Amino acid sequence: MKYAPETDVEVLIEEEIVVDEIKLYSVVVFNDEVNTFDFVIDTLMEVCEHSKEQAEQCTLIIHFKGKCSVKNGDVEDLTPIRNAICQRGMSAEILLR
Repeated sequence: MKYAPETDVEVLIEEEIVVDEIKLYSVVVFNDEVNTFDFVIDTLMEVCEHSKEQAEQCTLIIHFKGKCSVKNGDVEDLTPIRNAICQRGMSAEILLR
């Protein structure tokens, strides 16, 4: 009996990922008594590119919980989003998740 050598060999490469180098940040918007629901919804749709439903849900969380994470990513990507939200008179910060 002859055995044919296997031609399809799967090679697994182990890759080490340093978790400390992966930073996940969030833009967190805080509740206030100044801005209307519609204004916050419109802001999240325009600045964060949320759907209407997503913006409405975030706005309700902001209202009832006092804050909501509205966008995740790297600090470099989130900084202009946070700045645009603050320029519209809302309170937002970039926090490490």
